[in-house]
Amino acid sequence: MNEAISEMLKKVSSENLKKHLYYIAKDPLPFRKVNYTVPGHSKNTLDEADDFLQARLEEYGYTVEKEELKVKAFSRDESKPKSHQYSFPPAESPWHTAYNIYARKKGVEFPEKIMVVISHKDSQSWVDSPAAYDNATGTVASLEISRVLQDYRARHSIWFVFCNEEHVPWTSVAAAERAKARGDNITTVFNIDTIGGKSQADIDAGNKTSAVLYTTEPDGKRLAEIVTKANTDYGIGLKHTEYKRQAPGDDDGSFVKAGYTAAIALFGSYPYADPEYHKEGDSADRVDIENVFLATKLALAGILEIDSIE
Repeated sequence: MNEAISEMLKKVSSENLKKHLYYIAKDPLPFRKVNYTVPGHSKNTLDEADDFLQARLEEYGYTVEKEELKVKAFSRDESKPKSHQYSFPPAESPWHTAYNIYARKKGVEFPEKIMVVISHKDSQSWVDSPAAYDNATGTVASLEISRVLQDYRARHSIWFVFCNEEHVPWTSVAAAERAKARGDNITTVFNIDTIGGKSQADIDAGNKTSAVLYTTEPDGKRLAEIVTKANTDYGIGLKHTEYKRQAPGDDDGSFVKAGYTAAIALFGSYPYADPEYHKEGDSADRVDIENVFLATKLALAGILEIDSIE
Protein backbone atom coordinates (compact mmCIF):
# COMPACT_ATOMS: atom_id res chain seq x y z
CA MET A 1 0.00 0.00 0.00
CA ASN A 2 1.21 3.47 -0.92
CA GLU A 3 0.50 6.00 1.87
CA ALA A 4 0.41 8.92 -0.56
CA ILE A 5 -2.29 7.16 -2.55
CA SER A 6 -4.24 6.47 0.65
CA GLU A 7 -4.23 10.20 1.38
CA MET A 8 -5.44 11.00 -2.14
CA LEU A 9 -8.37 8.60 -1.77
CA LYS A 10 -9.58 10.59 1.24
CA LYS A 11 -10.21 13.55 -1.07
CA VAL A 12 -13.01 11.84 -3.00
CA SER A 13 -16.32 13.51 -2.11
CA SER A 14 -19.57 11.53 -2.09
CA GLU A 15 -21.40 14.87 -1.88
CA ASN A 16 -19.88 15.99 -5.18
CA LEU A 17 -20.73 12.67 -6.81
CA LYS A 18 -24.36 12.88 -5.73
CA LYS A 19 -24.75 16.57 -6.58
CA HIS A 20 -23.29 16.16 -10.05
CA LEU A 21 -25.21 12.94 -10.70
CA TYR A 22 -28.53 14.61 -9.95
CA TYR A 23 -27.62 17.60 -12.12
CA ILE A 24 -26.99 15.52 -15.25
CA ALA A 25 -29.51 12.71 -14.62
CA LYS A 26 -32.52 14.44 -13.04
CA ASP A 27 -32.66 18.21 -12.58
CA PRO A 28 -32.11 20.32 -14.61
CA LEU A 29 -31.15 17.65 -17.19
CA PRO A 30 -33.55 14.69 -17.43
CA PHE A 31 -31.54 13.18 -20.32
CA ARG A 32 -28.27 13.78 -22.19
CA LYS A 33 -29.02 13.31 -25.87
CA VAL A 34 -29.00 15.25 -29.12
CA ASN A 35 -32.68 14.60 -29.84
CA TYR A 36 -34.17 16.08 -26.68
CA THR A 37 -34.22 19.73 -25.61
CA VAL A 38 -35.79 20.82 -22.33
CA PRO A 39 -38.82 23.02 -23.14
CA GLY A 40 -37.78 26.66 -23.17
CA HIS A 41 -34.06 25.86 -23.49
CA SER A 42 -31.97 26.77 -26.52
CA LYS A 43 -29.61 23.75 -26.48
CA ASN A 44 -30.23 20.03 -26.54
CA THR A 45 -29.58 18.14 -23.31
CA LEU A 46 -26.30 16.61 -24.49
CA ASP A 47 -24.92 20.06 -25.27
CA GLU A 48 -26.12 21.27 -21.87
CA ALA A 49 -24.34 18.37 -20.19
CA ASP A 50 -21.20 19.29 -22.13
CA ASP A 51 -21.45 22.87 -20.89
CA PHE A 52 -21.74 21.61 -17.31
CA LEU A 53 -18.70 19.34 -17.64
CA GLN A 54 -16.64 22.05 -19.32
CA ALA A 55 -17.47 24.55 -16.58
CA ARG A 56 -16.48 22.12 -13.82
CA LEU A 57 -13.25 21.09 -15.55
CA GLU A 58 -12.25 24.72 -16.08
CA GLU A 59 -13.10 25.42 -12.44
CA TYR A 60 -10.60 22.67 -11.54
CA GLY A 61 -7.92 24.39 -13.62
CA TYR A 62 -8.00 22.38 -16.84
CA THR A 63 -7.98 23.71 -20.37
CA VAL A 64 -10.86 22.04 -22.19
CA GLU A 65 -10.78 21.02 -25.84
CA LYS A 66 -13.94 20.00 -27.70
CA GLU A 67 -13.71 17.71 -30.71
CA GLU A 68 -16.66 18.19 -33.08
CA LEU A 69 -18.19 15.06 -34.61
CA LYS A 70 -21.37 14.05 -36.41
CA VAL A 71 -23.73 11.48 -34.90
CA LYS A 72 -27.25 10.15 -35.32
CA ALA A 73 -29.76 9.06 -32.72
CA PHE A 74 -30.38 5.34 -32.72
CA SER A 75 -33.79 4.14 -33.85
CA ARG A 76 -35.94 1.98 -31.57
CA ASP A 77 -37.09 -1.55 -32.41
CA GLU A 78 -39.79 -2.49 -29.92
CA SER A 79 -39.80 -6.10 -31.12
CA LYS A 80 -36.51 -6.61 -29.27
CA PRO A 81 -36.09 -7.12 -25.51
CA LYS A 82 -36.50 -3.79 -23.69
CA SER A 83 -32.83 -3.39 -22.77
CA HIS A 84 -31.69 -3.95 -26.37
CA GLN A 85 -34.17 -2.02 -28.51
CA TYR A 86 -31.58 0.22 -30.17
CA SER A 87 -31.30 -0.24 -33.92
CA PHE A 88 -29.31 1.39 -36.67
CA PRO A 89 -31.00 4.59 -37.88
CA PRO A 90 -32.28 4.85 -41.45
CA ALA A 91 -30.21 6.71 -44.01
CA GLU A 92 -32.61 9.66 -44.06
CA SER A 93 -32.42 10.28 -40.31
CA PRO A 94 -30.74 13.60 -39.43
CA TRP A 95 -27.13 14.09 -38.46
CA HIS A 96 -26.39 16.06 -35.30
CA THR A 97 -23.24 17.69 -33.95
CA ALA A 98 -21.80 16.13 -30.81
CA TYR A 99 -18.48 16.54 -29.06
CA ASN A 100 -15.72 14.65 -27.35
CA ILE A 101 -14.47 16.67 -24.39
CA TYR A 102 -10.78 16.53 -23.45
CA ALA A 103 -9.05 17.81 -20.31
CA ARG A 104 -5.33 17.07 -20.26
CA LYS A 105 -2.73 16.97 -17.49
CA LYS A 106 0.90 16.89 -18.65
CA GLY A 107 3.19 14.37 -16.98
CA VAL A 108 6.28 15.64 -15.20
CA GLU A 109 8.53 12.62 -15.88
CA PHE A 110 7.12 10.91 -18.96
CA PRO A 111 4.91 13.49 -20.69
CA GLU A 112 4.97 11.51 -23.94
CA LYS A 113 3.29 8.53 -22.23
CA ILE A 114 -0.47 9.02 -21.95
CA MET A 115 -3.12 7.49 -19.71
CA VAL A 116 -6.63 7.98 -21.09
CA VAL A 117 -9.43 8.03 -18.51
CA ILE A 118 -12.64 7.81 -20.53
CA SER A 119 -16.37 7.79 -19.80
CA HIS A 120 -19.35 8.15 -22.11
CA LYS A 121 -21.47 11.07 -20.99
CA ASP A 122 -24.58 10.61 -23.13
CA SER A 123 -27.87 8.91 -22.33
CA GLN A 124 -29.65 6.46 -24.62
CA SER A 125 -30.79 8.30 -27.74
CA TRP A 126 -33.63 5.84 -28.54
CA VAL A 127 -35.40 5.90 -25.16
CA ASP A 128 -36.22 8.57 -22.58
CA SER A 129 -33.96 7.23 -19.84
CA PRO A 130 -32.12 9.37 -17.28
CA ALA A 131 -29.30 6.84 -17.72
CA ALA A 132 -28.13 7.38 -14.16
CA TYR A 133 -26.08 4.21 -13.92
CA ASP A 134 -25.36 4.12 -17.66
CA ASN A 135 -23.43 6.30 -17.57
CA ALA A 136 -23.98 9.34 -15.36
CA THR A 137 -22.18 7.48 -12.56
CA GLY A 138 -19.05 6.93 -14.63
CA THR A 139 -19.17 10.50 -15.90
CA VAL A 140 -19.33 12.05 -12.45
CA ALA A 141 -16.66 9.63 -11.20
CA SER A 142 -14.26 10.75 -13.93
CA LEU A 143 -15.15 14.36 -13.17
CA GLU A 144 -14.49 13.87 -9.45
CA ILE A 145 -11.18 12.13 -10.16
CA SER A 146 -10.16 15.10 -12.31
CA ARG A 147 -10.90 17.38 -9.34
CA VAL A 148 -8.89 15.26 -6.91
CA LEU A 149 -5.95 15.17 -9.34
CA GLN A 150 -6.01 18.87 -10.24
CA ASP A 151 -2.78 19.58 -8.31
CA TYR A 152 -1.29 16.08 -8.55
CA ARG A 153 2.14 15.88 -10.18
CA ALA A 154 1.44 12.94 -12.46
CA ARG A 155 4.49 11.10 -13.78
CA HIS A 156 2.67 10.35 -17.02
CA SER A 157 0.26 12.55 -18.91
CA ILE A 158 -3.40 11.96 -18.06
CA TRP A 159 -6.18 12.75 -20.50
CA PHE A 160 -9.75 12.87 -19.26
CA VAL A 161 -12.03 12.10 -22.20
CA PHE A 162 -15.82 12.39 -22.10
CA CYS A 163 -17.33 10.73 -25.18
CA ASN A 164 -20.68 9.49 -26.53
CA GLU A 165 -21.64 5.82 -26.85
CA GLU A 166 -25.45 5.90 -26.97
CA HIS A 167 -25.49 7.62 -30.37
CA VAL A 168 -24.00 6.36 -33.61
CA PRO A 169 -21.18 6.22 -34.49
CA TRP A 170 -19.55 5.97 -31.07
CA THR A 171 -17.32 9.01 -30.67
CA SER A 172 -14.67 7.02 -28.79
CA VAL A 173 -13.87 5.43 -32.15
CA ALA A 174 -12.85 8.81 -33.55
CA ALA A 175 -10.88 9.59 -30.38
CA ALA A 176 -8.94 6.34 -30.65
CA GLU A 177 -8.38 6.37 -34.40
CA ARG A 178 -7.28 10.00 -34.47
CA ALA A 179 -4.89 9.38 -31.58
CA LYS A 180 -3.38 6.49 -33.51
CA ALA A 181 -3.09 8.58 -36.67
CA ARG A 182 -1.24 11.29 -34.72
CA GLY A 183 1.09 8.71 -33.20
CA ASP A 184 -0.02 9.42 -29.62
CA ASN A 185 1.75 7.09 -27.19
CA ILE A 186 -1.25 5.94 -25.15
CA THR A 187 0.07 3.45 -22.61
CA THR A 188 -3.13 2.95 -20.58
CA VAL A 189 -6.85 3.26 -21.29
CA PHE A 190 -9.15 3.25 -18.23
CA ASN A 191 -12.86 3.23 -19.08
CA ILE A 192 -15.27 4.05 -16.23
CA ASP A 193 -18.79 2.92 -17.09
CA THR A 194 -21.95 1.91 -15.17
CA ILE A 195 -20.25 1.87 -11.77
CA GLY A 196 -22.64 0.91 -8.99
CA GLY A 197 -25.05 -0.87 -11.33
CA LYS A 198 -25.78 -4.40 -10.12
CA SER A 199 -28.32 -7.21 -9.95
CA GLN A 200 -31.52 -7.10 -7.93
CA ALA A 201 -30.07 -9.85 -5.73
CA ASP A 202 -27.03 -7.69 -4.93
CA ILE A 203 -29.29 -4.67 -4.37
CA ASP A 204 -31.44 -6.68 -1.95
CA ALA A 205 -28.35 -8.01 -0.14
CA GLY A 206 -26.86 -4.52 0.21
CA ASN A 207 -23.72 -5.55 -1.66
CA LYS A 208 -21.33 -2.95 -3.05
CA THR A 209 -19.99 -4.34 -6.31
CA SER A 210 -17.50 -3.70 -9.09
CA ALA A 211 -16.02 -5.57 -12.03
CA VAL A 212 -12.86 -4.90 -14.01
CA LEU A 213 -12.77 -6.09 -17.62
CA TYR A 214 -9.80 -6.59 -19.92
CA THR A 215 -9.47 -7.84 -23.48
CA THR A 216 -5.78 -8.47 -24.09
CA GLU A 217 -3.04 -10.47 -22.43
CA PRO A 218 -0.65 -9.56 -21.01
CA ASP A 219 -1.27 -5.80 -21.37
CA GLY A 220 -4.90 -5.55 -20.32
CA LYS A 221 -4.75 -8.34 -17.77
CA ARG A 222 -1.82 -6.69 -15.99
CA LEU A 223 -3.80 -3.47 -15.55
CA ALA A 224 -6.87 -5.37 -14.35
CA GLU A 225 -4.78 -7.14 -11.73
CA ILE A 226 -3.50 -3.78 -10.46
CA VAL A 227 -7.08 -2.61 -9.94
CA THR A 228 -8.12 -5.86 -8.27
CA LYS A 229 -5.15 -5.66 -5.89
CA ALA A 230 -5.95 -2.02 -5.07
CA ASN A 231 -9.41 -3.02 -3.85
CA THR A 232 -7.74 -5.15 -1.18
CA ASP A 233 -4.65 -3.05 -0.48
CA TYR A 234 -6.62 0.13 0.22
CA GLY A 235 -9.43 -1.58 2.11
CA ILE A 236 -12.07 -0.34 -0.32
CA GLY A 237 -14.15 -3.42 0.33
CA LEU A 238 -16.08 -3.83 -2.91
CA LYS A 239 -17.43 -7.23 -3.93
CA HIS A 240 -15.07 -7.21 -6.88
CA THR A 241 -14.67 -9.50 -9.87
CA GLU A 242 -12.28 -9.65 -12.82
CA TYR A 243 -13.28 -10.75 -16.33
CA LYS A 244 -11.60 -11.33 -19.66
CA ARG A 245 -13.67 -10.07 -22.59
CA GLN A 246 -14.12 -12.43 -25.53
CA ALA A 247 -13.78 -9.48 -27.92
CA PRO A 248 -13.16 -5.73 -27.64
CA GLY A 249 -16.21 -3.84 -26.41
CA ASP A 250 -17.41 -0.48 -25.12
CA ASP A 251 -15.19 2.60 -25.21
CA ASP A 252 -12.05 0.76 -24.08
CA GLY A 253 -12.66 -1.58 -27.01
CA SER A 254 -12.49 1.35 -29.43
CA PHE A 255 -8.89 1.87 -28.33
CA VAL A 256 -8.04 -1.84 -28.45
CA LYS A 257 -9.29 -1.94 -32.04
CA ALA A 258 -7.10 1.07 -32.84
CA GLY A 259 -4.04 -0.80 -31.56
CA TYR A 260 -3.87 0.36 -27.93
CA THR A 261 -3.88 -2.99 -26.15
CA ALA A 262 -3.36 -1.81 -22.54
CA ALA A 263 -7.03 -1.09 -21.88
CA ILE A 264 -9.50 -1.94 -19.12
CA ALA A 265 -13.02 -1.03 -18.05
CA LEU A 266 -14.45 -0.63 -14.55
CA PHE A 267 -18.14 -1.61 -14.47
CA GLY A 268 -20.67 -2.00 -11.69
CA SER A 269 -21.14 -5.67 -12.51
CA TYR A 270 -20.44 -8.12 -15.31
CA PRO A 271 -22.37 -9.47 -17.06
CA TYR A 272 -24.04 -6.14 -16.43
CA ALA A 273 -27.08 -6.91 -14.30
CA ASP A 274 -28.92 -3.68 -13.44
CA PRO A 275 -32.62 -4.50 -13.94
CA GLU A 276 -33.27 -0.99 -15.33
CA TYR A 277 -30.50 -1.18 -17.95
CA HIS A 278 -31.44 0.95 -20.98
CA LYS A 279 -34.88 1.61 -19.50
CA GLU A 280 -36.79 4.66 -18.33
CA GLY A 281 -36.30 3.51 -14.73
CA ASP A 282 -32.52 4.02 -14.68
CA SER A 283 -33.03 7.02 -12.42
CA ALA A 284 -30.84 9.03 -10.06
CA ASP A 285 -33.09 8.28 -7.10
CA ARG A 286 -32.26 4.57 -7.18
CA VAL A 287 -28.48 4.99 -7.47
CA ASP A 288 -26.43 3.52 -4.62
CA ILE A 289 -24.24 6.56 -3.98
CA GLU A 290 -22.06 4.70 -1.47
CA ASN A 291 -21.28 2.08 -4.11
CA VAL A 292 -20.43 4.81 -6.62
CA PHE A 293 -18.24 6.50 -4.00
CA LEU A 294 -16.30 3.28 -3.33
CA ALA A 295 -15.96 2.48 -7.04
CA THR A 296 -14.66 6.00 -7.69
CA LYS A 297 -12.05 5.42 -5.00
CA LEU A 298 -11.10 2.14 -6.66
CA ALA A 299 -10.75 3.81 -10.06
CA LEU A 300 -8.60 6.55 -8.53
CA ALA A 301 -6.45 4.01 -6.68
CA GLY A 302 -5.94 2.09 -9.91
CA ILE A 303 -5.02 5.23 -11.84
CA LEU A 304 -2.52 6.31 -9.18
CA GLU A 305 -0.99 2.84 -8.86
CA ILE A 306 -0.55 2.62 -12.62
CA ASP A 307 1.00 6.10 -12.69
CA SER A 308 3.41 5.17 -9.88
CA ILE A 309 4.69 1.87 -11.27
CA GLU A 310 4.45 1.95 -15.04
